[in-house]
Amino acid sequence: MMSYIEKNSDAWDKNVESKNFWTLPVSAEDIENARNGKWDIVLTPIKPVPKSWFPADFKGLKVLLVAGGGGQQGPILSALGADVTVFDNSKKQLEQDEFVANRENLIIKTVQGNMQDLSAFADESFDFIMQFAGCFVDSVLPVWNETYRILKSGGSMLAGHNHPFEFIFDVPEMEKGNLVVRHKIPYSDIKDLTPEEFERVTADGVCFGHSLHDMIQGQIDAGFLIAGYYEDSGCGYVLDEYIDTFFATKAIKV
Repeated sequence: MMSYIEKNSDAWDKNVESKNFWTLPVSAEDIENARNGKWDIVLTPIKPVPKSWFPADFKGLKVLLVAGGGGQQGPILSALGADVTVFDNSKKQLEQDEFVANRENLIIKTVQGNMQDLSAFADESFDFIMQFAGCFVDSVLPVWNETYRILKSGGSMLAGHNHPFEFIFDVPEMEKGNLVVRHKIPYSDIKDLTPEEFERVTADGVCFGHSLHDMIQGQIDAGFLIAGYYEDSGCGYVLDEYIDTFFATKAIKV
């Protein structure tokens, strides 16, 4: 049977073909604006990351986007002067970054792999990291340990997260607009769905609902200092009527 990592790689290749929001490359106008100092970047669906979370100047900084393919954040940061590497599980997501780089005469390195294993990179090799899509791996703890290892002292990592309560509800019922509590956290599409539900629900990828402890204290246990936090709504989820379903953290390697 295909591993969930392979299934997610295939799912996100298909998401590129179906033009999922997170796969749509930035425009030439976006790149021109970034070169002129006008830019925004998102970690969560809607709210731009506060400018105060970013380095004052990206020129010459080594930047890594973990699970950050799609031709969105990478090209913007490259246009700002950063030395950008995009790491992603999906070949077609990486091709979106390569497409924008070729179109806009940018230099972006792309590496395919599982975010839980960043052994392709040496210790303390990046000044700044952005991490996405932690819900697509069964544990985020290896991600925090690996990103801490490869980040330079004094560097920062920005990460986007799904709130765990999103995963406690029955998915088929939630798709109908009904909030029926069914699952415990930590949650797993693999363990907590019937075979029939799994095949239907995971068309866009196999998901896992992590505890707040693993998402926040996990970073602290890896050695990070949490220096920033904000929340954001989703993309039309029924829960958005009641509470924000995403959050972002800024962590510093002290």
